[in-house]
Amino acid sequence: MADRALLPPLPDAFSDRLTTARSYATWLLAHGVQRRLLTRAAARGDLIARLSVDPQVVADPFATYEQLRARGPLSDNGLVHGTVDHAVCNEVLRSDAFNTGGGHAELPVPLRRLLHRLLDPAALGPIDPPSMLVVDPPVHTHYRKQVARAFTARKVGRLADRVEVVAERLLDELAGTDEFDLVERYASLLPVAVIADLLGVSEADHGLLLELGNRAAVTLDPALTWRQYRTADTALRDMHRWFADHVASLRREPGDDLISQLATDTGPDALDEVALHQVGLLVLGAGFETTVNLIGNAVVLLDAHPDQLAWLLADDERWPGAVEEVLRHQSPVQVTLRAANTDVEVAGHTLRSGSGVLLFLGGANRDPAVFTDPAAFDVARPNAGEHLAFSAGVHFCLGASLARLETAVALRVLYRRHPQLRLAGAPARRRTRVLRGFEQLPVTTRAHSSVG
Repeated sequence: MADRALLPPLPDAFSDRLTTARSYATWLLAHGVQRRLLTRAAARGDLIARLSVDPQVVADPFATYEQLRARGPLSDNGLVHGTVDHAVCNEVLRSDAFNTGGGHAELPVPLRRLLHRLLDPAALGPIDPPSMLVVDPPVHTHYRKQVARAFTARKVGRLADRVEVVAERLLDELAGTDEFDLVERYASLLPVAVIADLLGVSEADHGLLLELGNRAAVTLDPALTWRQYRTADTALRDMHRWFADHVASLRREPGDDLISQLATDTGPDALDEVALHQVGLLVLGAGFETTVNLIGNAVVLLDAHPDQLAWLLADDERWPGAVEEVLRHQSPVQVTLRAANTDVEVAGHTLRSGSGVLLFLGGANRDPAVFTDPAAFDVARPNAGEHLAFSAGVHFCLGASLARLETAVALRVLYRRHPQLRLAGAPARRRTRVLRGFEQLPVTTRAHSSVG
């Protein structure tokens, strides 16, 4: 056999066609087949399918959550199980009988294995192994241990001053501007600045990361069209190329940030390059996605409840509780997926090994068995913290404490500076299914301008 090193390189055009063919095969397995099946099921009125692919339901899923709840704690549409039951979601998230299914628990096990062989390391997304979102112990335990050093209670607590400084600076830059897009000018910039500090990213790259991160975040969603997938695939490839350059730079001149530590680790626990990319990019993306959505959701809810805003303004110590209620009422992550790794009994149903379960966290967080008058927004709700917005069990969000801190500080500083802040136009929701937040949020600092 000829030595591979002596073979001539593939022409660029041919190499591009091979990459496109591989991407298409990946999309077909990861999204195309299920899109066809779910679209047909949704047309028949299937609730689980509609929650996955119906744009109108995705924009406002809560009535459909209640319809699904009325059918019992666990439903099965023949493709996948689904639940909005708080107790069932909590049980599945914490149970050793379930795993992440490698990010595609809706697929039969043989197709999952085939998909994982097709994945291109140059375009891995947040639900592709070895992302921490979709690997299980002991691999998950190893990765989490490597990252946890940046998110200890002491280190997060020390960031409070930094978050406030960034918030004040961003608002200073808006001085004299009566109307602006809160997402573009404040909610997105604050958390990306903080997570960039933790990961050694220069300020010059913040805008690029926001743009690429927003384009790539759609890969969390099920049943993407080929066009949607190609756009996200391109963004992911750009992110991996940027990250490779970032790691190379930090290896030449390491700092005290998390990526410098991971990239220069030569011990037995060191991450290989693929794992380093997946861990680093996940922490980077997750580090601002949740907080952006939380801040935007909070502002819209408080605009609709000025009496509750007034109550919060009377005491700065009340903001953390308000953040918990926003997490519950408008969960930034609406759904996650698990697969049974053995035959298991759940809520009176026998799930066979390999069966997928969609856990609609946004519905579980409005379970009347846990939360009184669950559809109401109440910043003084005493048990708001019982929500599952940050998941539970081994995959409980590592950055939960940071997201809570950033949001509480961001809201406190924003309303301290602009207590008359109101919506200045109709906000535009993101079209993503898994992540719930706003793409555009026009606000004004002038009084009496709220949009009904």
